[in-house]
Order: sequence, then C-alpha cells, then structure tokens
Amino acid sequence: MRHLAALLILSCLTAPTLAQQDDQPTPSGQAVPRFVSLKFDVANGRSGPSRAHPVAWRYVRAGLPMEVVAETPDWRRVRDPGGELTWMHRSILSGRRTVVTTHDTTLRARADEEASAEAIAEAGVVLALERCRTGWCRVEGQGYRGWARADALWGVYPTERGDEAGAENDGSPALSGSAARDTALR
Repeated sequence: MRHLAALLILSCLTAPTLAQQDDQPTPSGQAVPRFVSLKFDVANGRSGPSRAHPVAWRYVRAGLPMEVVAETPDWRRVRDPGGELTWMHRSILSGRRTVVTTHDTTLRARADEEASAEAIAEAGVVLALERCRTGWCRVEGQGYRGWARADALWGVYPTERGDEAGAENDGSPALSGSAARDTALR
C-alpha cells in the first residue's frame, strides 16, 4: 500500500512538469514549419536523426534555404528547395532567412512591376531575404538589392507570396518538375 501511495505522490509531483513541456510546441520553442538556411559550404542531410544514419544528400552551398518541418532536441527534419526531406543537425543550420529564385527574376527598385530593374537574378540564385509585403520581397545578393515578386522565390510563406488561399498548402513548390521524394527511412 505504501508503494501505491508513493507512486501516486510521485505522479502528482511530475504532472506539472509534463504539462509545462506540452506548452512548448517544439524542443527549440520555435514554430514548425519555419525557414532556415545552411551555415556551411558542405552539409550532410541524413536519412534519420543521428550521425549513425547514412548520408542521404550532401549539400555544397552555404546559405541554401531549408524548411524545418519537424525537430528533436538536436536534429531538424528539413525540406530542401527540390522537395527532398532529410535530417540535419541543428548546428549546421542558421536562423538567417534566404530564398532561392525559381526562374530568372528581375530585382526592381520598388515593389512594383513598373519600377526600374536593378538586376536580374538567374534561376537558382540564393539571395538574403530582408522582408516581404504584398506579394513582393526585398532581397540582396552579390552586392545588388531590390524587390522581387514573392512567387518567383522558394523560401517564403504563402502569406508572404500574397497567396492567402495557398496558406493551407505546405508552401513549398519544388524547383524541378519531378515529384518530391522522402529520403528519410520509415
């Protein structure tokens, strides 16, 4: 009987701790999904959340945007611009927002289709994202700054693209016409 009483007391004491953990949506306390970028020129995307899992993809482009779709305390499940899903250690990801152009994109002096062109970014160019409004995003890359149409960029949310109806979808158009393939082991 004493063991049962001790167990009940112990469960009552730990219940508030468990409830506090439920208040945080993720181990990091940050929203999921969210966009991040790669810190390093070479980064491994693994098939599971540990170094024991095989490398599924090797990324060789610092700044490449990634979308965090799930996380553990040390690992983030990310979607790359091509739609591939892998796991990456949190230490190789940066909270700095970047985008990649989905096709040749004109950077304009103002958020207006009639504004003068500042530069043209070829498809696949990684740009630093400053802010978005009304379907346009202020971006910078290789010394050029300007406004690009948000729908020409991967790494922005549907609301940033001005696509309120698209907010229900996952907001991640693939850069290629091929279907996304989940590289994580099930």
